[in-house]
Amino acid sequence: MPSHSGLFTVIERAARKAAPRLRRDFNEVQHLQVSRKGPADFVSQADQRCERTLYDELSKARPDWGFVMEEGGTIEGDPTKPRFIIDPLDGTSNFLHGVPHFCISIAVEEPLPNGKREITTALVYQPLTDESFWAEKGRGAWLQDQRLRVSSRREPSEALIATGIPFMGHGDFVQWTRIFGAIAPQVAGIRRLGAAALDLAWVAAGRFDGYWESDLKLWDVAAGMLLVKEAGGYVTDFRGGDRPIERNEFLAANDGLHNKLHKMVAQALR
Repeated sequence: MPSHSGLFTVIERAARKAAPRLRRDFNEVQHLQVSRKGPADFVSQADQRCERTLYDELSKARPDWGFVMEEGGTIEGDPTKPRFIIDPLDGTSNFLHGVPHFCISIAVEEPLPNGKREITTALVYQPLTDESFWAEKGRGAWLQDQRLRVSSRREPSEALIATGIPFMGHGDFVQWTRIFGAIAPQVAGIRRLGAAALDLAWVAAGRFDGYWESDLKLWDVAAGMLLVKEAGGYVTDFRGGDRPIERNEFLAANDGLHNKLHKMVAQALR
């Protein structure tokens, strides 16, 4: 078994405590109360109950830490301490339509002496398959006790690429179409499964060879980005730069394939 920190144990315990109710809600999804946050942007009782469980468990273990949560917003903690970044149900639309592809995403973001922050611990947990994708900075990425590595494919013609497609009220469809037009003719396939955190976890696991998407929130990508990096991959903005969060552009792959993908994307956006 790989060694992990006491902090990760706290995070995984919280996710596993929230998971049984999420599974029950999924099996009784027709009975859930659902409301809209915006165009085609849903929040359900399942999201809220899961987030409350995660918050209660994590705040008991780390009472002076802050939180950034999809449903509950930002809760300030001691600014010198880390904070949790939580998406209680990534893939809500899948969940509400009975599509069994969703996850709990939790990351820890620590303050640095220069005033910036970095993600140092990550968990992406799929309650239906009991898959626990996790990473700690400098300790690698894992699926349970199996070490993860990004795929070794270097040729786009062999690559399976994931993406997120803009939908009502979200994303830049014109930009996405240009990128799709540049990438699709050169790769083996493109998939849109509807859960960014799992897409990134699957890149870390080598199931997907690459991934691109924009217009995401921090809680969508915080854990997944660390998973990809600790699995030996790269996550950049669309032009290969180191500002994916600031630019809200995310391009992930192994080193050889990433270089080719970001050139395709950059060319498409000229």
